[in-house]
Amino acid sequence: QVQLVESGGGSVEAGGSLRLSCVASGDSVSSNCMAWFRQAPGKEREGVAGVATNGRTTFADSVKGRFTISKDSGKNTLHLQMASLKAEDTAMYYCAAEPCSIASPGSIAEPFFQYWGQGTQVTVSS
Repeated sequence: QVQLVESGGGSVEAGGSLRLSCVASGDSVSSNCMAWFRQAPGKEREGVAGVATNGRTTFADSVKGRFTISKDSGKNTLHLQMASLKAEDTAMYYCAAEPCSIASPGSIAEPFFQYWGQGTQVTVSS
């Protein structure tokens, strides 16, 4: 069982930056494929960025070049560094985890992940 707690959300002006964190307990982030998802009001949840146990990263086209994802194994934490934020990045952001092997390419597809956090709100004003 993996428990995930997100933090770091807030309100920022367009063009600004935020860093989200997701602290994991119950298992090591190093043993899990992990990802960030977001859900805007009235829209379906979408995958934003993922990182596999082998370090391979995957990004949605809408955030490529602006967002980076990383694991801090020492703090058992997943980060999402967001830059050049746009109003359309406004959403609730969720952390997800799924134990996976070193051979797994990872994923940003929602059905792949078993464990989810409660979310942290990001609001970008234009």
